[in-house]
Amino acid sequence: QVHLVESGGGLVQSGGSLRLTCAASGRIFSINNMGWYRQAPGKERELVATVTGGGNRNYADSVKGRFTITISRDNAKNTVYLQMNSLKPEDTAVYYCRVVLTTASTYWGQGTQVTVSS
Repeated sequence: QVHLVESGGGLVQSGGSLRLTCAASGRIFSINNMGWYRQAPGKERELVATVTGGGNRNYADSVKGRFTITISRDNAKNTVYLQMNSLKPEDTAVYYCRVVLTTASTYWGQGTQVTVSS
């Protein structure tokens, strides 16, 4: 079993910054892909960004043009980060970490709330 612990969410004013962290532990042999998704009230869960073990990053179109959001990972610590700067109210959502192992098994975190006030 793989356990994901997310942290770093909270309430921030528009233009502020947050850094989300997701640490994976448990029966991890090899992680393929790590990423962040978000779900706003009344909307479906959507991709924010993913990163492979080799460092290839993929960003959703909704955030791609914003250089203020960066995903990174520490392979030695099985941890993925999401640095978000210049946050906007439309970024308000529950942010979920997802980990995909090389066995194709997929795990989700419990979610962390990000609220951006205008």
